Amino acid sequence: MKLCVAFDVASFDDCINLAKKLKGLDIWVKIGLRSYLRDGVKLLEAIKKIDDFKIFLDLKLYDIPNTMADACFELAKLDIDMFNIHASAGKSAMCMIMDRLNTLNKRPLVFAVSALTSFDEEEFFSIYKQDIKHAVSNFSKLSYECGLDGMVCSVYESLLIKENTHVNFLTLTPGIRPFKEKQDDQKRIGDLNTAKENKSDFIVIGRPIYKAEEPRKICEDVLKHIK
Repeated sequence: MKLCVAFDVASFDDCINLAKKLKGLDIWVKIGLRSYLRDGVKLLEAIKKIDDFKIFLDLKLYDIPNTMADACFELAKLDIDMFNIHASAGKSAMCMIMDRLNTLNKRPLVFAVSALTSFDEEEFFSIYKQDIKHAVSNFSKLSYECGLDGMVCSVYESLLIKENTHVNFLTLTPGIRPFKEKQDDQKRIGDLNTAKENKSDFIVIGRPIYKAEEPRKICEDVLKHIK
């Protein structure tokens, strides 16, 4: 299991200061939509200069197939290690993306977002007209068939995804509250033990780390627990 720290902070300087505090730790860095729109590629480059962090660019792309394939091809040229798309974009889009990326000598990992962890069952059903587990199962099968590397899901769907695809099909689980911190805007959250039990490959932790007085210590405590 790998720890991925969400750098969802207010400024470029805040991102850089957090990276300096976490230098030398065995973590991935998640750069989300807010930070990337604000700071762009220069932020990715600056973080890589601090340490050779693995970078997950969390943009959750969702568009028509050709537009997505073009965008993903451009992302793959950046110095990143993982990015994500929405599985609900469909099989045509996902297969087209992977066909394009597999022409490269080296490409980032590609994950598909299943059901956002901010959804509860009622809100998800109002949009997708099916329950979360049924939808996630279908999304994961499509993503696996198209050759993606894994799924973004809550900890409660991680085992389901592996059972419906392959044990080596990766899962990345946001909404982790390592030591039972408050939920904030997340609905389907879990702690470290839940993530372990459900065989999450990557856990994403944001506010419990970057809002802490000693973010490095929180990371160290999490790393000890998951190893």
